[in-house]
Amino acid sequence: MKQLINDFFDRYFHDEESVILLILLSIALVVLLLLGSILAPLIAAIIIAYLMQGVVNLLLRYGASPRFAFVAVYTLFIGLFLVLLFYLLPRAWNQLRRLANEIPNLLSEGQTALMSLPENYPSLFSDAQVRAFIDGLGGEIGGFGQTILEYSLASLPSIFAWVIFLVLVPILVFFVMKDKDELVLWAGNFLPRNRPLMNRIWKEMDEQISNYIRGKAVEIFIVGGAAYVMFVIMGINYALLLSVLVGLSVIVPYIGATVVTLPVAAVAFVQWGIGGEFYTVLVGYLVLQIIDGNVLVPIIFSEAVNLHPVAIIAAVLIFGGLWGMAGVFFAIPLATMVKAIINAWPSRVQSRVDSEAEATSGL
Repeated sequence: MKQLINDFFDRYFHDEESVILLILLSIALVVLLLLGSILAPLIAAIIIAYLMQGVVNLLLRYGASPRFAFVAVYTLFIGLFLVLLFYLLPRAWNQLRRLANEIPNLLSEGQTALMSLPENYPSLFSDAQVRAFIDGLGGEIGGFGQTILEYSLASLPSIFAWVIFLVLVPILVFFVMKDKDELVLWAGNFLPRNRPLMNRIWKEMDEQISNYIRGKAVEIFIVGGAAYVMFVIMGINYALLLSVLVGLSVIVPYIGATVVTLPVAAVAFVQWGIGGEFYTVLVGYLVLQIIDGNVLVPIIFSEAVNLHPVAIIAAVLIFGGLWGMAGVFFAIPLATMVKAIINAWPSRVQSRVDSEAEATSGL
């Protein structure tokens, strides 16, 4: 056992930079776990500034001055932030409240459909089974409603924290974007001067994560906008709320589209019942998801994040369990970071292969 442990450390920790990187990653993980909620505005501001920097670099390549690029991109960010805060979110919240008020109608329709099962499928369901299921479901729903009420009352103090968050983030984004070079230089002083491993990891992360997050932002707007137009044309209720959910569903591949099918189908069922309009909505939603997965995604993403579906689902479960919705949103970028670290991590075996390759090429 001792020999196995020594071989493991000799293979993966023979380089002092790998040991330093492991210590830094451990410290970062502990800070996020202990102070993640406190540092949330700063973390969000750094992520937003990182995304906006791509647009700044694009303007610089087209000959814009650094000051003009900074002012233009920050103005764009503030405009989108205000539209989201004062137009989109209030309307979506109002539609969510209206939908919550119609939940009794949805339950009544569902109960009627369940009560018809013994008549339509007598060999599979009995009246006693269906009534027992409805009674149990009613108890679960009542407990769920009580939980929501308790959570709502307990979360009232967090409203003040959200106000602080919404005020701090734009201010922090301004200073992070404005003083980016100074902040990067300051952070670099805490790292080793000779850091090829960290540079390789950062290069791979910057190429894949920046393309992924910026591409996802574009995909959310396109898919959400297309869903809104489709829902308005079809005349379904809560079109804005459903389109927001459809847009956000693309954040989590495989899972998001499946989960959002439920509210879309539920609203269509309550509004029209089982009929032509109901099936039209479901077919339209299915077509939108097919176009997104097979046409839009290959066009938007110049650098695909090569992660296995099992790795994606595992990342959603792990990071979502650690940080809630924020963890779900950043699950794939975080998984990409882990993959980049694993791929770039120095191994004595790989170092020997590289040395032999260099010697062969020199001959």
